[in-house]
Amino acid sequence: MNEDNLNMEIRKFLKKVGITSQRIIENHIYEADKKGTIKAGDEIELNMTLSIKNFQSSNRIDGKITIE
Repeated sequence: MNEDNLNMEIRKFLKKVGITSQRIIENHIYEADKKGTIKAGDEIELNMTLSIKNFQSSNRIDGKITIE
Protein backbone atom coordinates (compact mmCIF):
# COMPACT_ATOMS: atom_id res chain seq x y z
CA MET A 1 0.00 0.00 0.00
CA ASN A 2 1.27 3.47 -0.89
CA GLU A 3 1.01 5.44 2.36
CA ASP A 4 1.58 8.82 0.69
CA ASN A 5 -1.28 8.19 -1.73
CA LEU A 6 -3.53 6.97 1.10
CA ASN A 7 -2.77 10.11 3.08
CA MET A 8 -3.58 12.35 0.09
CA GLU A 9 -6.86 10.51 -0.61
CA ILE A 10 -7.94 10.83 3.03
CA ARG A 11 -7.03 14.53 3.06
CA LYS A 12 -9.07 15.14 -0.13
CA PHE A 13 -12.09 13.47 1.44
CA LEU A 14 -11.71 15.39 4.71
CA LYS A 15 -11.38 18.68 2.84
CA LYS A 16 -14.66 17.97 1.04
CA VAL A 17 -16.34 17.00 4.33
CA GLY A 18 -14.98 20.07 6.11
CA ILE A 19 -16.05 22.60 3.49
CA THR A 20 -19.50 21.06 3.04
CA SER A 21 -20.08 20.74 6.79
CA GLN A 22 -19.03 24.32 7.44
CA ARG A 23 -21.50 25.63 4.86
CA ILE A 24 -24.35 23.56 6.30
CA ILE A 25 -23.61 24.66 9.88
CA GLU A 26 -23.25 28.33 8.90
CA ASN A 27 -26.52 28.30 6.94
CA HIS A 28 -28.44 26.84 9.88
CA ILE A 29 -26.91 29.31 12.33
CA TYR A 30 -27.55 32.30 10.06
CA GLU A 31 -31.18 31.22 9.60
CA ALA A 32 -31.64 30.80 13.36
CA ASP A 33 -30.11 34.24 13.89
CA LYS A 34 -32.51 35.79 11.37
CA LYS A 35 -35.46 34.12 13.13
CA GLY A 36 -34.17 35.22 16.52
CA THR A 37 -34.00 31.69 17.88
CA ILE A 38 -30.35 32.01 18.95
CA LYS A 39 -28.43 34.76 20.69
CA ALA A 40 -24.93 35.55 21.92
CA GLY A 41 -23.84 33.08 24.57
CA ASP A 42 -25.90 30.19 23.21
CA GLU A 43 -24.15 26.89 22.59
CA ILE A 44 -24.95 24.88 19.50
CA GLU A 45 -24.46 21.16 20.10
CA LEU A 46 -23.21 19.18 17.12
CA ASN A 47 -22.38 15.61 16.29
CA MET A 48 -20.93 14.06 13.22
CA THR A 49 -21.06 10.40 12.29
CA LEU A 50 -18.34 8.89 10.15
CA SER A 51 -19.41 5.61 8.59
CA ILE A 52 -17.09 3.37 6.61
CA LYS A 53 -19.36 1.02 4.70
CA ASN A 54 -16.64 -1.42 3.63
CA PHE A 55 -15.75 -2.09 7.28
CA GLN A 56 -19.24 -1.76 8.82
CA SER A 57 -17.74 0.93 11.06
CA SER A 58 -19.47 3.93 12.54
CA ASN A 59 -17.92 6.59 14.78
CA ARG A 60 -19.60 9.60 16.35
CA ILE A 61 -17.79 12.88 17.06
CA ASP A 62 -19.47 15.38 19.42
CA GLY A 63 -18.77 19.08 19.85
CA LYS A 64 -20.18 22.52 20.64
CA ILE A 65 -20.06 25.96 19.04
CA THR A 66 -20.53 29.02 21.24
CA ILE A 67 -22.30 31.97 19.60
CA GLU A 68 -20.74 35.37 20.25
